[in-house]
Amino acid sequence: MGNSYNPNDNEFGVNCSLSCGHEYHSAKNSLDKLGLLKAEKLLNVAVILFGKKPQLFFPNAKLRCAIFATEKSHLILDRQEFEGDLFYLINKAEEYILKNIHIGMRLEGMRRVDVPEINRDAFREAIINAFCHRNYYEYAEVQIAVFKDRVEIRSPGGLYGGLTIEQIKKEQVSKRRNEIIANMFHEVHFVEKWGRGIGLILSREPDTDFKEVGEIFITTFPRKGIKKTAPETREKKYPDKVGERWSEKWSETLSKRQIEILKLIMNNPRISRKELSKSIGLNQSAIQKHLDKLKQAGILERIGPARGGHWEVKE
Repeated sequence: MGNSYNPNDNEFGVNCSLSCGHEYHSAKNSLDKLGLLKAEKLLNVAVILFGKKPQLFFPNAKLRCAIFATEKSHLILDRQEFEGDLFYLINKAEEYILKNIHIGMRLEGMRRVDVPEINRDAFREAIINAFCHRNYYEYAEVQIAVFKDRVEIRSPGGLYGGLTIEQIKKEQVSKRRNEIIANMFHEVHFVEKWGRGIGLILSREPDTDFKEVGEIFITTFPRKGIKKTAPETREKKYPDKVGERWSEKWSETLSKRQIEILKLIMNNPRISRKELSKSIGLNQSAIQKHLDKLKQAGILERIGPARGGHWEVKE
């Protein structure tokens, strides 16, 4: 990688709080011992690992996260982006998954222990792998996608060095696209040099699926206790592309926001006002006004109580 950055440049601002077992005297001294300097200049990888604002130099040094209401990606309930060094992004990815999956519990003596529906070690390993082995020349970011029935961790760049999914699962071998990042993660005990990450994931979550779609490597963790909606149930009531058909029907009498609300409700009749607010980008008071107008027009009806009820769109 390139080496055009000065480690003494205050604008760059190296955050070198991890000394990784090396004797620490200064940022420059630590970076030198970690092999992140060449001819007194920082390597690009040092910026991504320890830069305070690496996105100023590498716009793809980001994490993108989203929650989807169903098993498909057409209805977004939440979307967030994070910027920072790789250690920060890894922690944010882990936090986002934990925040948006179910957490159970078990008792160990008198102590309560939280138990995520997806093993924490497994998805953390997948997150670390995503940042460690991604293709940083791709103008894309690592993505966390939380669906109703699964969690996907997507990493730009397919498997490196001609490896196949069968090989990484059965032979548990790896080839490093980013040698320095892999070495650094090994220094801080994020990864092992033996490439046993896939084995760890499968030992904790045997139903994990790995696939390549284009130049994206996707690790998929099924969520537990999720009942899939029978396809015929919703499709019978609201056929495919119903949004387009009904948009034409309503376009003369309803506002764009009201049509958006109806589409969201048709895809998830139990959607809350708060979820509508997040998806559309309006405050809950404005959402309520639109809901009232739709009810007054006889297009929308609330069935059951505020909690536990559902919406019904009238044809």
